[in-house]
Amino acid sequence: MYKRPESVLVVVYTLTGEVLLLQRREPADFWQSVTGSLHRDETPAQAAQRELAEETGLAEVMIEDCRQLNRYPILPNWRPRYDPAVNENLEHVFRAALPAVCPIIIAPQEHTAYCWAPRDEALRRVSSATNHAAIQALPFACR
Repeated sequence: MYKRPESVLVVVYTLTGEVLLLQRREPADFWQSVTGSLHRDETPAQAAQRELAEETGLAEVMIEDCRQLNRYPILPNWRPRYDPAVNENLEHVFRAALPAVCPIIIAPQEHTAYCWAPRDEALRRVSSATNHAAIQALPFACR
């Protein structure tokens, strides 16, 4: 059970315009960028770097803090993961630029597939409004 209602969102993209998407196990049609909850005594940047490595195998990639915070209610299907008193999440947004697409090693306990999608396709596929906004805000070189 998570007691700390804070998470990270890490949008991985290439300088040639592709965005990395991960397909969650549950629900099966839920596509997203790298996400995860902060551990106790972990900074958002540390959590972003850890989640990036755990969910993609990309351990030596520089991340950029977008200095964007999103606050949203925790959806009912995710509520059992949190302390009963927790009803909102604070999401810290990061991004990581790669020179080109590369192979990804997904975390099979969390995801079933990954894809590199052109920015417009990624915008259509992602399920979360905050993920959509983070992809929309990617630097001009990615558009």
